[in-house]
Amino acid sequence: MATKLESASAGNSGPAPTVADIQSEVAVTPDRTPPTRDQAGERSGLLEVFKANLAQAGLYQPAQDDARASHDDSTLMRFLRARRYDLNKAEKQFANTQTWRKQHDVDNLFRTFVTSEMETSRIFYPRWTGRRDKSGLPVFVYRLASLNSSLRKELDAVPPERRHQRIIVLYEAMIRFVLPLCDYLPHEPPTPISSVTTIIDLEGVSLSAMWSLRNHLQQASTMATANYPETLNTTAIVNSPSFFPTIWNWIKGWFDEGTRSKIHVLSKAPGDALRELINDEDLPEAYGGKLKWTFENEPCLDSEIQKAIDEMPKGPVTFADGKVLRP
Repeated sequence: MATKLESASAGNSGPAPTVADIQSEVAVTPDRTPPTRDQAGERSGLLEVFKANLAQAGLYQPAQDDARASHDDSTLMRFLRARRYDLNKAEKQFANTQTWRKQHDVDNLFRTFVTSEMETSRIFYPRWTGRRDKSGLPVFVYRLASLNSSLRKELDAVPPERRHQRIIVLYEAMIRFVLPLCDYLPHEPPTPISSVTTIIDLEGVSLSAMWSLRNHLQQASTMATANYPETLNTTAIVNSPSFFPTIWNWIKGWFDEGTRSKIHVLSKAPGDALRELINDEDLPEAYGGKLKWTFENEPCLDSEIQKAIDEMPKGPVTFADGKVLRP
């Protein structure tokens, strides 16, 4: 999936790149090509070796009797993909993440987080629309202009440690509830759903607003890269301002190479490209679709999701075996 982000921002010679210089030249399409039979066999073998290595290191507990494995295959595969199936590098990142989770008491933090605070925190981060793309991946939207000066002041008033905890809890909600729910529903290709599709809307955002949000955005992005690898699939940036190349130079270092390759800057009329990825009825009207949903709204669940869970639950919940569960 080609993108011009890197080539446009590399080097110091010549005139500064414009937004047109860094727009993707190809339509955005789902990055969900199933592996060939040989690739699937090789990756399955690597996964089993990875499990054995982690178990020997005390980082993984296989399923026993009625007890589940400590980590599902989708999670382990994310770490392998993030490190290009290099077992040593994947084990190192996985071990670092387990240390980080213990340091921050992630399981207990998620289980006990106050529902009201969790729900009010969502406005500061990418939000699930309640819809899925053509491959079954949940569609998230992040509209930066919605974080107006009043909300930015509110965010700045939150102690850094608590902001960090909020980010953790919302990532946990994504991997424990949204992704398993979407994986539970029929989808094509039938490979596990372990990542999300994201639309980042920069319409009406000033350079000063972006600058004031930079630490907030960096904290969330670097945490995802380090501890929630391979959870970002296609990321489409829409309504990019003329100063976007400046922003890109700030943020490109927050992501690894694999994530950067999935980021696409679309033209001022992104509907055609986005409809390659998302059906009309699941694409918000603001981006060329028919879904009456805005960033400030609660998720607008599609009919299949409504059949599975009836309505969107509040607070820290998980989804397993076809059921919504309180942790």
